[in-house]
Amino acid sequence: MSAQGLLIILLVGLIAGWLAGQIVQGTGFGLVADICIGIVGALIGSWLLPHLGIHLGSGMVAAIIGATLGALVLLLVLRLFYRRGRW
Repeated sequence: MSAQGLLIILLVGLIAGWLAGQIVQGTGFGLVADICIGIVGALIGSWLLPHLGIHLGSGMVAAIIGATLGALVLLLVLRLFYRRGRW
């Protein structure tokens, strides 16, 4: 993997994690947590969306939308299991 590919993964993860945090909680979770949530969300989105018959296309915007949707699913599932604290 090239340095450029890694930078794109981190950037998409950061944007998707921040967006999902804004939608679910109203604020982000911090730089590292937003990146982690976004990357895991991208994995969930890339698996879940084709199973639902949703194809967003290719490119950076489609990757951010798919990762954000996956991160939203992740945060909502976590919210179901962890009702205490900041969730």
